[in-house]
Amino acid sequence: MEIPKGLSWVRGKPAGREWLATLPDLREACARRWSLRLGPPYPYAFASLAMPAELPDGTPAVLKLQCPDADSVHEAEALAAWDGDAAVRLLGHDPQRRALLVERCRPGTPLHDLPPDEALDVVAGLLPRLWRPAGAPFTPLVEEAVGWVARLPERWEQAGRPYERRLLDEAVGRLTELVADPGEPVLVSQDLHAGNVLRAGREPWLVIDPKPLAGEREFSAVPIVRGPELGHSPEAVRRRLDRITGTLGLDRERVLGWALGHCLLWATDGTTVFPQQIEVVRWLATSP
Repeated sequence: MEIPKGLSWVRGKPAGREWLATLPDLREACARRWSLRLGPPYPYAFASLAMPAELPDGTPAVLKLQCPDADSVHEAEALAAWDGDAAVRLLGHDPQRRALLVERCRPGTPLHDLPPDEALDVVAGLLPRLWRPAGAPFTPLVEEAVGWVARLPERWEQAGRPYERRLLDEAVGRLTELVADPGEPVLVSQDLHAGNVLRAGREPWLVIDPKPLAGEREFSAVPIVRGPELGHSPEAVRRRLDRITGTLGLDRERVLGWALGHCLLWATDGTTVFPQQIEVVRWLATSP
C-alpha cells in the first residue's frame, strides 16, 4: 500500500515506524469489519491515513486510521458530541485499531479556496455551534498549557535557540496568566484551520479532524489565526485576529496570548524548526 509523502515524518519515531508497518493489516481488518469498498489513500494526509470508502448500501464515507498520538486520541468522542452539527458525522469507531469511519464531504473542497474574508465569515458561523460544554474524557486546556509552560524553554534549547528569548518569555508569561484565570471550558479543536473545513452537501461547510480539548472559547480561534492557509503575512495574521475576535465577541488579548504559546509549541520538534510559526509569533508579539 502506497503511503502519502506527508506521512514520511512518522518514520523518524519508533512508534511511527511500527504504525506504518501495521497499516496494510489495519486497512484490511477495517474493510472486513464494516464491509467497505476502499479507494486509494488521500495524498494530503499528514497525521493519519485517510481513504474514501463506500458502505454496502452505497453510502460514501472516509476510513481514517490515526497515527497513535495524544492530540487526536478523543477525536471520535468529539465527533460524537457534535453529532453532525457543523462537523462530519461519526459513522463507526474501532478504538483498539484507532480507526474512524466518518461522513464523506462532497465535493470536499477546502475552505481556503474562498477569499479570506468570506472564509472567516464561515469560521465565525461554525465555531459557536461547536462550543459544547466539555469535561471528561477531553483533556483540559489548562492542564495542557501547564505542560507547555514547562516544555517551551526545553524545546527552545533543544532546537538551538531558533528565535529571540523575548518571544519565549512573552509566550510563557502570557500562558502563565491565562492558566491562572481560565474561562469556562467548552469543546474546542487545536487544529481548526481552513484546510480542516470542507465544502459538503448536507451543510455548506463541515469541520473535520478535530484535536479536541476542553478549554475556553478564546482558544478555539487560535488555529485559524495562526494557520497560513488564508495568507501568511503580518497584515493577514492580524486581520484574522481582529476579524474573528470582533465578530464573535472574544477577548482579543486572551486569543493573542493563546496564539503566542501555541505557535511556539508547534514551531519546533526536536532539532527541526518551522520558521512560519516563528514568524507568526513575531508578528503577533508586535501587534498593536
